Amino acid sequence: MAGLLAGLRVLDLTNVLAGPFCCYQLAQLGAEVIKVETPGTGDLARQLGADPELNRRLMGASFLAQNAGKRSITLNLKNDKAREAFTRLAKTSDVVVENFRPGVMDRLGLGYDTLKGIKPDLIYCAISGFGQDGPLKLNPAYDQIIQGLSGVMSVTGDAQSAPLRVGYPVADTMGGITAAYAISVALFRRERTGEGEFIDVSMLESTLVAMGWVVSNWLIAGVRPEPLGNENMTASPSGTFRTGDGLLNIAANQQQQFEALCRLIGRPELVADPRFAGREDRKCNRFELNKEIEQALAVRSAKEWSALMNDGGVPAGEVLDVPAVLEHPQIVGRGLLRTFTDVPDVDKDVSVVRSGFRLASGDPAPASPPPALGADTGSLLAELGYSGSEIEALARDKAI
Repeated sequence: MAGLLAGLRVLDLTNVLAGPFCCYQLAQLGAEVIKVETPGTGDLARQLGADPELNRRLMGASFLAQNAGKRSITLNLKNDKAREAFTRLAKTSDVVVENFRPGVMDRLGLGYDTLKGIKPDLIYCAISGFGQDGPLKLNPAYDQIIQGLSGVMSVTGDAQSAPLRVGYPVADTMGGITAAYAISVALFRRERTGEGEFIDVSMLESTLVAMGWVVSNWLIAGVRPEPLGNENMTASPSGTFRTGDGLLNIAANQQQQFEALCRLIGRPELVADPRFAGREDRKCNRFELNKEIEQALAVRSAKEWSALMNDGGVPAGEVLDVPAVLEHPQIVGRGLLRTFTDVPDVDKDVSVVRSGFRLASGDPAPASPPPALGADTGSLLAELGYSGSEIEALARDKAI
């Protein structure tokens, strides 16, 4: 079935992760996403990833991860003729997404005020590290910079290892998710009122919002957040435990779950132990409790304990690496991956993750593989009314 955003045209001028991730979500829901790239090099992510040969071909693994389902046009936006082509494209579009530093699009003559004059109901989303104003607005922003400034690193790891970077680009990802959400609600209002919108997404603010309880513990409770490693600040026993084979996460956050855990591991006497009897008692004596539990867990593997505990009403799960979870029956059975066998300039199958939700009307998924750089330049220009000779002239003038 047609996606929820079928008929929508999105211009994706973004690079690397936050913006491309945002537009990838829209593409999976049926939007026509046109990636506007610099001739010759394109999105920097085309050169990033763990496979050097793919990087050389400008089809790096980092690019492949969030650009399926898009079309690619190359336009040198410093060229007058290319800017003219872009304005024609913008007139046919519903959404423009960019992640340049504030002011760059205005200097190119393609800022929101200009484009709004061409397309009054345009949704324009600007993603940046710090937002369109404020003392840091012009600072370059990479995920690690935002992780450090936002406080994420200060609460990641334990007392010995913190501050520690989260193992994936969480700030970029949160910025992209926030942008996709904001675009969606702006489109909803446009359907009712016909109004366009300018959206200002700050990666720093998006990351702070996602920190939720960590932030509120300081704002409301006056407790300075500290790194607790694999421990849960709100409950005990709730964290990562060694077993006879492998690590196991247990989240016995409620009294009945704690009591069930003690029975399952053959230590029912822990329930009545005054050190562990109440919720606050367990939090105060969490490390003593953890030691008792780990001694009992040594007789079975994490996989065995996980099955026993979940059957017994105690939330638990193995600690897996990425290859293991992608092969897990839960992930395989729900079809999270979409595999392409015909990716241009890539001599192997390419699997990508889809959206993290499913729909009764048809699950989100990219309809086509990630595009080669500029693969759709000619066809898109032709759709805009350019003749073959005009397209050749644009190429000669290095506009495309």
